[in-house]
Amino acid sequence: MSLTLLGPLRASVQQVPLFSNPVAAGFPSPAEDHIEATLSLDELCIRHPAATYLLRASGDSMQGAGIFDGDVLVVDRSIEPRAGMIVVATVRGDFTCKRLEADAGQPVLRAENPSYPDIRFAPGEELEVFGVVVAAVRRLAC
Repeated sequence: MSLTLLGPLRASVQQVPLFSNPVAAGFPSPAEDHIEATLSLDELCIRHPAATYLLRASGDSMQGAGIFDGDVLVVDRSIEPRAGMIVVATVRGDFTCKRLEADAGQPVLRAENPSYPDIRFAPGEELEVFGVVVAAVRRLAC
């Protein structure tokens, strides 16, 4: 999966209603006017604005994790990466998005699609993690 850096975030002031009753299939009835609060996507997806970047995903190597071609990834650079987290890393000069794992104490980047091999590092080659993916945003309709 390749990535395109969209840039750092700018603060948003757009607030959207958050309905208190869950939606099983469809949109809540207008008669059920149970707005719990308002919520911004900033509040939902961003904990550290100064360290958060947006990147656009390209490819299908992370489909098993729910990350699809064209999704916008919210990446937090202030989070310490640990095994099991989905990260954006620089591998041989290119950004990639993979799950960080460890094998015999060595870092491994693992795709969430069995068609792709693990990325392993040669002795002396270091893994450079750009940040941890905290959310993926996908537009379903225009």
